Amino acid sequence: MLDKATAIVDCFRPDGGAFRLTELAARSGLTKTTAFRLCGDLVRLGWLERQGDVYRLGGKLFELGSLVPRRHDLRETALPFLQDLFEATHETVHLGVREGHEVVYIERIHGHDAVRLPSRIGGRLPLTCTGVGKALLAFSGPELTEEVLAAPLPSLTPHSITDPDRLRTAVEQAQVSGLAYEEQEAALGVSCIAAPVFDGSVAVAALSVAVPRGRFQPAQLAPAVRTAALGLSRALRSRA
Repeated sequence: MLDKATAIVDCFRPDGGAFRLTELAARSGLTKTTAFRLCGDLVRLGWLERQGDVYRLGGKLFELGSLVPRRHDLRETALPFLQDLFEATHETVHLGVREGHEVVYIERIHGHDAVRLPSRIGGRLPLTCTGVGKALLAFSGPELTEEVLAAPLPSLTPHSITDPDRLRTAVEQAQVSGLAYEEQEAALGVSCIAAPVFDGSVAVAALSVAVPRGRFQPAQLAPAVRTAALGLSRALRSRA
């Protein structure tokens, strides 16, 4: 029963909204009767909210997610460094961690004129299409790199890297420079520079600055990104 309830909750994604019962049943692969019963239970528990004939995620899930110790501690430690990075650049700043072959964003800071991006707090994107993801990929061990290269590479825009040789080169360049770049690979008109965050020898997170393509100047952004990543890495080590 937990598997079936999870299948319903998994229907919701950052780019999606509310769903009707028939849509949840189709997306989860459940019968309409089963989906109706489980949705009722999830509404009662606060995991879903119902408004009219549509369902959306409930506030209880947000409360539970904010209590996850590893991410909560990382986010709390990272916030001063992310705020400093935002003040230095006045551009959109991200903090992400790796789950499988995806990056999960746990914080995002942006101003009033933020560029339109597919990233959302709690949202996921492929490692290979984002600066944060490439930084994590480059410093999470060679086994992960080979796993990713062996699978079909996802594409979010015409600029996404789908050639394994090009991706391998990008990863190797990130390993040498300590910085990863993304050129309109997650969203058209947006470029990104990212750096890994360490708690030991393996990257536990990465942070980035996303900038409209027209004003992307990596040589000017790189020092601020490096400084924030190094400062957060030191803070994590001293906390441990």
